[in-house]
Amino acid sequence: MWREEYTHWCTSPVFDGETRAELKAITDEKELEDRFYQNLSFGTGGLRGVIGAGTNRMNIYTVGKATQGLADYIGGKTEHGSVVIAYDSRRMSPEFALRAACILAANGIKAYLFESLRPTPELSFAVRLLHATAGIVITASHNPPQYNGYKVYWSDGGQIVSPYDREIIACVHAVKDFGDVRTMSEQDARAAGMIETIGSAVDDAYMAAIQGLVLEHGAIRSMANRLRIVYTPLNGTGYVPVTRVLKELGFGQVWVVPEQAQPDGAFPTLRYPNPEDPAAFTLALALAKEVDADIVLATDPDADRLGVYAKDASTGEYLPFTGNMSGLLIAEYELSRREEKGLLPARRADGALVTTIVSSNMAYAVAARFGLTVIEVLTGFKYIGEQIRLFEEARAANGGAPDHTRGAYEYEFGFEESYGCLVGTHARDKDAVAAVMALCEAAAYYKSQGKTLCDVMREMYGRYGYYREALASVTIPGAEGAEKIERTIASLRRTSPDAIGGQKVVAVRDYRAGTRTALADGSVSPLTLPGSNVLYFELEGDGWCCVRPSGTEPKIKFYFGVKGESLCTADEKLQQLKEGLLALAK
Repeated sequence: MWREEYTHWCTSPVFDGETRAELKAITDEKELEDRFYQNLSFGTGGLRGVIGAGTNRMNIYTVGKATQGLADYIGGKTEHGSVVIAYDSRRMSPEFALRAACILAANGIKAYLFESLRPTPELSFAVRLLHATAGIVITASHNPPQYNGYKVYWSDGGQIVSPYDREIIACVHAVKDFGDVRTMSEQDARAAGMIETIGSAVDDAYMAAIQGLVLEHGAIRSMANRLRIVYTPLNGTGYVPVTRVLKELGFGQVWVVPEQAQPDGAFPTLRYPNPEDPAAFTLALALAKEVDADIVLATDPDADRLGVYAKDASTGEYLPFTGNMSGLLIAEYELSRREEKGLLPARRADGALVTTIVSSNMAYAVAARFGLTVIEVLTGFKYIGEQIRLFEEARAANGGAPDHTRGAYEYEFGFEESYGCLVGTHARDKDAVAAVMALCEAAAYYKSQGKTLCDVMREMYGRYGYYREALASVTIPGAEGAEKIERTIASLRRTSPDAIGGQKVVAVRDYRAGTRTALADGSVSPLTLPGSNVLYFELEGDGWCCVRPSGTEPKIKFYFGVKGESLCTADEKLQQLKEGLLALAK
């Protein structure tokens, strides 16, 4: 069947000569099969895949079909729709963004197109600022250089969730032929006022919004020229907004890694532009040692994830912070300062700390200290953004007042283990630009007290317990890989273990079935979160592990979390748990 589609792409005038030539030059049968054995899936967030010609690749045609489907959906909702479009530094990002804009314009939908690359969180902010119907960001986030992607946002500034995701997917699938995609020239679209360039005005509003979140201007003023910061944007979108916000707040000791400062979709010094990867910090740590930096920061290509290292004054070494550690440290800082300033809700339970099922259980301990409610969602920051909208809707229905008994919470903070958090509600997606600002503010505040971020993290372990977490991913590409991933999860679902890595299983949550089964008595209770192909094992002693397929790459992901009596015992338990689960999953 794939051969018929391949022949069609090689002969149809719908596809340009460059595309046909690329395909005809491929002699590897497996390569051709991989390009055409399926359509690149338009999932619940959009598209993500390797750049190239073919139905299972990111190219102007697959982007075009997705945009036509989105345009059909918007056209069925409103007569005067508009969409904001942003893009990152990856290869083909500007071309995909312009292609989407021209298709929207041809369908009578105005496109606000950023003049140059911008961070994903600014796209989220701009959708709300411009009262747009939807948003598109062209990015593959932290994926390898050969990838690109296409994410869709709705009018609340959040990534599409139910029911919009299902309805938009249906419209995309209804576009059966690439020749059915309507488009027009950029020149004609601009002449008709259907494509409008945006830039500095949105930048200024975004900067004002995040700087309005600062709580301790005095600490920044006193430490701004003493706190030494090394930063790398990893050749992505973060350089301009991050250096701007730090400069405008007065931080004067900032060094940017020169080899990784400018946008470059080839990511020439990186195997993987991901702040979760220790190798991504190689150049930044070398520079940090040279300038004696206090903190070392990295944002991913679309600047929604933040990686952190901090200097340990007791050893002089730079210690890595996981996404859980940095997220919870920022949460601790923000909540403690707001508590002192009387900015938390009068009834503390009306305030919500939102996290995901695969993030650290320390979130519950932190929230308990401040009397907040923890709201747990599925993996993916879009579900945290969705909660902000639901909170606002519930408060509006309650006359504008918060009331946790009615779900009318005040959003206080949200984070996920994959290096993403959101301070404030200016955006509805994780925001590394705002996270850099908050982390540097916290570092300045604690430095004024004679503490490093490492000192503060140790204090948090002493206060809340020694929580440690880890992630292991196994990549299995191709059609066979997708089947093997499904078989692995199905096997674990059929034969739930009594213990994993020497730790007793207390209960099993099957998010596909929507059930929680307690192993002590076999009792089954319903889960309230949406269905998802996820297995979660609750373990004794506040431990847990979780298995799910990646939503953006051909990977199966294994998450682990434990609580120990010390960092040493916690790390030992974590390693045993990791080895135990991976052995079961073979």
